[in-house]
Formats: sequence, structure tokens, C-alpha cells
Amino acid sequence: MALGHRMQTLAWVGIASLCLGATWAVPAKKERKKVEKPKPDLVLYENLDLENYDMTLDSYGDIMDLNNYEELYDYGDLAPKIEVGTLAPRPKDRGTLPELGTAAPTPKLQPLATTNPTRPAPLGPNTAQEKLKRIDLTSNSISWADVDAFRLLPSLQELILPENRLTALPELPRSIVRLDARLNRIPSAGLRPEAFQDLTQLQFLHLSDNQLDYIPAPLPESLRSLHLQNNNIQTMHEDTFCNSQDQSHIRRALEDIRLDGNPINLSLFPNAYFCLPRLPTGRFL
Repeated sequence: MALGHRMQTLAWVGIASLCLGATWAVPAKKERKKVEKPKPDLVLYENLDLENYDMTLDSYGDIMDLNNYEELYDYGDLAPKIEVGTLAPRPKDRGTLPELGTAAPTPKLQPLATTNPTRPAPLGPNTAQEKLKRIDLTSNSISWADVDAFRLLPSLQELILPENRLTALPELPRSIVRLDARLNRIPSAGLRPEAFQDLTQLQFLHLSDNQLDYIPAPLPESLRSLHLQNNNIQTMHEDTFCNSQDQSHIRRALEDIRLDGNPINLSLFPNAYFCLPRLPTGRFL
């Protein structure tokens, strides 16, 4: 009985040892498997002909095992470590460093040199003013012009200003040949007294469609064409075109006078046209 009982005890001990050995063998096997895991390049590309492989969206998973992507590659170790500082590197030469506790001297401002204002250079034969002969400002919204805007242009021959909002004419240079200021708002008060008398080269004076109350006399002998239609002219003087004291005076150049569209009755002033080669155009009734 004792021997049998002893043999039974030894059998149970052996079975327990086998169970414990099996239990300990499983983690060891797993641990060994993890250590002996093949390299990523062997797992990903084994038995795969990359040279003849056509990569598409469907076959992308065959080339790379995305499930183990994070396990195979650890990019944290590849990132360079950068130390961020707050101070600039000190120069090697300590002589270039300022002493602590001292401030750099503030530069003194130099007083501005006072000079006389620059005066405009006198006009010469090569300046732009000498070469400018024509100005055309048609169809703008000009309502005012400085009195000397054109007077200092000694070579200006044509000044074209129609379809604006002018209420006065500036002083003109004596070189002017043609002045066209039609379709503005110029009254007789907007013209200087005897504004055209000294313009000895003026040939064309067109002031139609304005607000003139009378004919702007005296007119230069050089005038050939005078257009004053569609204004508010109601009367004229006998000496407007001719010299009533000189019956032999003839204005041969002035052949084109237009006064139509005005309330004036030209037949009331028969002595005002004796020096003209042609009668003005307008109402004679």
C-alpha cells in the first residue's frame, strides 16, 4: 500500500511539471517569435517582381502591409534634434561688444540747410512751352481755368475747348490763331474787356452755344470767321465790325459771321455792315 501510494504521488508530480513547462513555453515561444521576426524588406517585397509590377490603387496594398506600417517604421528616431536658443551667438572678438551698463550715444541731428526757393528757369528756345502749338480739351468737365493757364505758352496757335462747363475764358497768348470754346456756359461777364483786341494773329473765334449777351468787340483785323450762334445777343453797336468815322475802311478778311439763333434783329443796324464783304447770317425781320 505504501509503495502504490508513493508511485501515485510521483505520477501527479510529473503531470504537474509537464503542465507548468507547457505554460512557461508559450510566452517564450512568442518572445522568440517577436525577436526572430524577419526584416521589413523581406516581408513586404518577398516573391514580388517590382520591375514588372504595375502599381495601381487596387494593388497598392500588395506592396506595403499598411497594418504593420507604424510597427515597422519609427520616424521619431530619425527626426533631428534642434536646440532653440533666444540669444544670438556672441562674436569672437570681445572688443566689439558694448560694455554693460552703458548706452550707445544718440546721434545728433544736423540742422537743415536753408536755401533760397528755386525759381523757375526762364523760357528758352528748347523748352516744351516753346514747342507746344495745339491743345485739345474737347468733351471734358472743365469748369475753371487759371488766368495764366495758357498765357505763358508763346507758340500756342490752337486752343480747342468745346463741350465743357467753362464760365470764363483765361487770358490767351498773342500767338493764338484759333480759339474754339463752343458748347460751354460762358456769359459776356466771363470775357475780359477787349479780350481779343491785341490778338493780331487770331483768325477763327468760335463761341457758339454759350450765354453771351453781346458781341465781344473790338475784334482784331486778322479775324476771318466769327461764330456766335445760339447765344443771347440782342443788340450791337455801329462800330462793332466797322469804323463809323472812316467810311473807306474795309474788312476784307472777315467773310464768315454767324449770329443765327440769337434774339437780335440784324435789320435794325444797317450801318454796322458797310465795311464787311458779306452780311452776317441771322434774322433780318
